Amino acid sequence: MQTTRAAAFTTMLAAMAFLLADPVHAGGNRHVARHFNVVNDTSNSVTALAIAPTGSETFHDIALGEPLQGGLTSITVDVPDGGCLRDIRVTFRNGRTLLYPRIDACRYQGLRLMPRDGSSQKMELASGTL
Repeated sequence: MQTTRAAAFTTMLAAMAFLLADPVHAGGNRHVARHFNVVNDTSNSVTALAIAPTGSETFHDIALGEPLQGGLTSITVDVPDGGCLRDIRVTFRNGRTLLYPRIDACRYQGLRLMPRDGSSQKMELASGTL
């Protein structure tokens, strides 16, 4: 009876390991979406957001649904397929467009738009803090 329980337990562990395996290594061609947070800490609404591989000028528009209001509102978007380094283009309601070049979407989980001179902060992936 103990042998049957041990075999069942081993089978269960193997099944769990298969289900929890990293999709990149397990499936080869499976896609794992990277999520990226944009926090608008400015006083102006963001009306457009686009992401491109660094230096490529092939921006992929991100559907916002509605403008991202100023004053600590946020949105989580899926990063399009490609490498880690990305250029992020942000357009505000007043027509101003800012480019945030060479953002490492693998290392950082997001971007916080700040009110002073278009500067920004990258949000650390490990700690989740700003």
